[in-house]
Amino acid sequence: MRIFISTGEVSGDLQGSLLITALQRQAVVAGLELEIVALGGDKMAEAGATILGHTSGIGSMGLIESLPYVLPTLQVQRVAIASLKQNPPDLVVLIDYMGPNIGIGNYMRRHLPQVPVVYYIAPQEWVWSMNVDNTTRIVNFTDKLLAIFPEEARYYQKNGAKVSWVGHPLVDRMEKAPSRTSARAKLGIEPDQMAIALLPASRHQEIKYLLPVIFQAAQTIQSKLPEVHFWIPLSLEIYRQPIEAAIKHYGLRATVILAQQQEVFAAVDFAITKSGTVNLELALFNVPQVVVYRLSPITAWLARKILKGSIPFASPPNLVLMKPIVPEFLQEQATPENITQAVMELLLNPSRRAQTLADYQEMRQCLGEVGVCDRAAQEILQMLPV
Repeated sequence: MRIFISTGEVSGDLQGSLLITALQRQAVVAGLELEIVALGGDKMAEAGATILGHTSGIGSMGLIESLPYVLPTLQVQRVAIASLKQNPPDLVVLIDYMGPNIGIGNYMRRHLPQVPVVYYIAPQEWVWSMNVDNTTRIVNFTDKLLAIFPEEARYYQKNGAKVSWVGHPLVDRMEKAPSRTSARAKLGIEPDQMAIALLPASRHQEIKYLLPVIFQAAQTIQSKLPEVHFWIPLSLEIYRQPIEAAIKHYGLRATVILAQQQEVFAAVDFAITKSGTVNLELALFNVPQVVVYRLSPITAWLARKILKGSIPFASPPNLVLMKPIVPEFLQEQATPENITQAVMELLLNPSRRAQTLADYQEMRQCLGEVGVCDRAAQEILQMLPV
């Protein structure tokens, strides 16, 4: 059985790899042999997919920011559609990556309507939809939608989709998560040393808009806490050079590390981070965090005019419970001063830290039980033609 999977960006590559591993595991149980072809990245390739186009580095947030990626996105989309045309799969799985995946989904409905389409980790229309057009398109070409959040499931079901809530795949990742003691030993961090994670970028635009403000805040925190050491897990190797240059520029005591993100999260006392899936992973590790995000001034202006304040929060932990579990500083509020003040308060105020951990525990109850990826894989394999 041939399955085509389409996703993009760093987080999509991770989720795709977890799903592929589960699909192969469940295929053995069901007595099926799978061939998986995909748009994705290195993690999906390592999990066993044949990658038709690398998309982990193609991604942006915002209108102006997306312009450099229009042509690369169209190119990989053309490659995908050519492959679908030449070798129609038995089933298509779409993971997030809204723009390209809507194009692929529409193509499937028009030209290969007999092939089931499953949307796993659907676009967050339930958070920021300006109208129902995209929601309608997704519902029209999707035979089954596998939701990771309860509110996502309710939203798409209300709009006519056939939905199963499977839970969030990061819950499964925690099964093999290292302990704080073992992670610190592996990274060479003394038991009593203050360690803070900095997570400035998984997209090119974030190097420009987020790295300077996060590193300026880190510089001030370092002056207040001379014993602190910063840990920076790379999302992609291509970001090493600008990040190491910025470490030198701001005089930070910092270590850049690749492929050991879970160890860093298990080991650190705190994180200053961009908004994204990484916020949920930090919450599952019980790491207090401050979330920062900035877009170009033009994109921010357009968003405010069009959305008119309709987005309640930016970070997933806050969205899950619809309350401010972690501090968020967006656009003009994302200043080194605001970040530093929030970090110091959370680090030095035990009651604030305790409240954060209690909120994390409440949030965790909304992410489902262990076995998410296997549940998703079982649902997908059941959609295959007999």
